[in-house]
Parts: sequence; C-alpha cells; structure tokens
Amino acid sequence: MAQTVLIVDDDPAQRRLLESVISAQGYRAITASDGKQALDTLRGPKGAGIDLMLLDLVMPGISGITVLEEIRPEIPGLPIVVLTANGSVSTVVQAMQAGANDFIVKPASPERLQVSIQNSLKMNVLAGEISRLSRKTDNRLLFTDLIAKSLVMRQSIMLAERAAQSNIPILIEGESGVGKEVMARAIQGASDRSGKPFIAVNCGAIPENLVESILFGHEKGSFTGATAKKIGKFQEADGGTLFLDEVGELPPQVQVKLLRAIQEGEIDPVGSAKPVKVDIRLISATNKNLQQLVSENAFREDLYYRLNVFPLNLPPLRERKEDIPELIDYFIRKFAAEEGKTVRGIEASARDMLTGYRWPGNVRQLENCVYRAVVLSDRELLTLHDFPQIVGVAGATEDENNLIIDGEGLHGGGANGGVTPFDSEGHLRTLAEVEADMIHLAIRKYSNHMSEIARRLGIGRSTLYRKVRELGLDVREAG
Repeated sequence: MAQTVLIVDDDPAQRRLLESVISAQGYRAITASDGKQALDTLRGPKGAGIDLMLLDLVMPGISGITVLEEIRPEIPGLPIVVLTANGSVSTVVQAMQAGANDFIVKPASPERLQVSIQNSLKMNVLAGEISRLSRKTDNRLLFTDLIAKSLVMRQSIMLAERAAQSNIPILIEGESGVGKEVMARAIQGASDRSGKPFIAVNCGAIPENLVESILFGHEKGSFTGATAKKIGKFQEADGGTLFLDEVGELPPQVQVKLLRAIQEGEIDPVGSAKPVKVDIRLISATNKNLQQLVSENAFREDLYYRLNVFPLNLPPLRERKEDIPELIDYFIRKFAAEEGKTVRGIEASARDMLTGYRWPGNVRQLENCVYRAVVLSDRELLTLHDFPQIVGVAGATEDENNLIIDGEGLHGGGANGGVTPFDSEGHLRTLAEVEADMIHLAIRKYSNHMSEIARRLGIGRSTLYRKVRELGLDVREAG
C-alpha cells in the first residue's frame, strides 16, 4: 500500500508540480491549498492515513509555522518537511524549533525531495519502533501496539482488555507463532501492574530436572551443583506478571507445586525450610489442547481449572487475513529502517499472494519471510520473486495444477493446487503424499513424456512406471 503525502502550498502550479513528482516516486499525494485546509485534513477522517506532510512556510492566512506549532502537539509522530523560498538560518531554526523534520529550499529537485521523504519516513519508523521497544522493555506495551483490523482479533483484544482490569488468571490458547507473549505483555501494560516485572518462562525449553529450581528457586547446597542461593522466576515476578508459555509441557511433580503456589500465594524453594510469599499475576499459554491432556491424564485436572479461569483464544493468521496487509507493511517499514534498505513497499501481486497463503507458522513465519525479502531485495518494491519459498507453494494457479490424465482430473494436494509439504491444518504431510503430487505435476508439466518426466524427477523409467501403477494412473506415453 502506497504511503500518503499531504502537500500544502498556496501556489496551484507548485502543488501540481509537487503532486506529479511525488506520484512518480510511488507515493499517494493529496493536496491542501492553505494552512486551514491542511489542519482540517489532518484533524479529519483522512488524517490517520497521512504518512508525511510537505509544508510551505509562507502562505496567506494561517502560515506554515502556525500549522507546525498547532499540529505537532496533536500528532507528534507525523514527519513534516518544510518548503520555502527563504533559506535563511533564522527561518531554518524557527521551522526546526516548531517541529519540522527537514527543510528544503525551493525550487526542490525530485532527487532532493525523494531523499528527504525517505529519510523522514525512515526516522519516523525507527522512532516508533524505539518507542514500542521502550514500552516493551518497561513492561508498558499497549493494546494499540497490536495490529488488529480483523473482527476476530478485535474481539480477542476486547476480552483481553476486560481481563486486564482484574487479577484473574488467564490462559491464552493458540497455535505457535500467533503472538501469545505479545498479548500477555499488552494485558500487563493495560493493568495496574504496568511497569512492574514481566517474567516470561518457556516451560517446554527447560530441562526436566531443572524446572522446579528455575521456577521456585533453590537454597545453597540443596542439590549437586547448587553452589549459591538462587531465586526462581516466581520471586523475580513478585509484584508483576509471570508468563508461563507452553504450560502443558510441565512435568507432573512441578504441576503439584504450581497448583499450591497459585492457591496459597506462596512457593517452596528447593531445599528451603519455609515457604516464601509471592504476589504475582499469572498468565499461561499453550498451543496444545489442555482439556485433552487432562483426559489423557497428562495434565492435572485441578491445575487446569486453576489456570483456565479466563480462557482467551488467539486466532491463527489464516483466520485473520484482513490483518496480513497491515502486518506486511509494518514489517517492511521496520526491517527497511533497521537494515538501511531502500524498500518502501510491495507490489499488489505479491501482497495478494501473501494474503492468500495459509501461514502455518502464523505471524512469526510472516515476519521472518518479510525480513528475508527486505534484506535480499535491491528494489524499492518487493515482488513475487522476493518470496521464492512461498511462490513455490502458493504461486501456482488452480488451472496450472489441475492434472488431466486420460480425461480425468487429478487435483494436486497443495495450497491452491500446488505441491506443499503442509496439510490443511498446517502439519507436515507424508513423503508418499508429497511424492504423489510431484508425479501428478510432472505428468501434467511434461505432457506424458515419461523419459523426460523420469529425468526431471531424478529416477529411472522403470521406477516411474512402478510408482504410476501404484498410484492407479492410466498414462499413455506421448509419441
């Protein structure tokens, strides 16, 4: 999606010239003929969609300086580049003190405009990311930091906002990569524990023999290797929030101690003679079905009900496709700024392909995919060619992969008819299933020329014929 530049100039010819230059550089341009119209636009419905303002300083009525002084406190993050025929030092100082990001003396060359716009947008992205990281570091992340245009995600956030106002234990359920920890941090940031410790523990990544010590701490000499007293994660989180990710991975003996800690508000460090009081907000997360684990006696039923007081389900990315375009734009801006790249957008065909993909790895997979594309691209707009790992799965059309053999349609098993290693639930398919799809595709691609098919697949003709027979295909070799 092209970024929007508001051009504010009282000279119609200058506005048309700037609009032409800005549009040619790939930005969406809107115009205002004076300071009042600029302020009305920024404060109106279109204001939220404006990414940068080009502002003439000398205008009748409300001057550019007045616009700067009024709008900067209202929209502190808006990049503003001022334009003027007067390039004196005092004018530059006055504009910068009023909040301008850059200063260009008229007439401005297209190259100078492009550099100024790119640098201002990049600095704005970096400033926003620094602010977000600061809030994350200070444990003050907000729900507004989350991208949620889809109805299902907005509903999840509405529930999370209500839960944040109390101290109720929350269980966040969702597939791997949907952003469970980010949601937990936003819940902490919206609660009265904002700014207090937020301690995240991945229960599935801790060796089983160390889980109890890491969670509850231990006394010196309590076991071999315990050369000093160490407080556990519960005590580190005292006064704040403890986030237990993949809580379903906890071993049974630790589940008992966790239940006591939740019920009594106290823990028993390994080797300690007396319990220690702790005050924590507990948020748990899992990508497993805990209720099923309970039925299989792999998870304590009483602990499950203690953790599941307020269940919160985060939808997978394939169920919130409305969020994908905005996530793509956010990741492009973020990584382009971090890596010093000139990438500033993505072509519509590539955006549509990414939006239509199922994303078995969810937001984490999308983020890594865009990161790789930004780092490797030398263009201003990302294209289909920048996503080879996705094009190979989602790029084929239904028509290209509707495999016709002797008049019978044999549909490939991949996304949109392509050959994919994943099934509809995002799990790996068997080698036999993927191999069958490859043979179907090769027969279609090379029009029943079995010698060519065998060569391309890297197998002998006899092996190919055997596999074709096993698949039940009646293939007549092309002459």
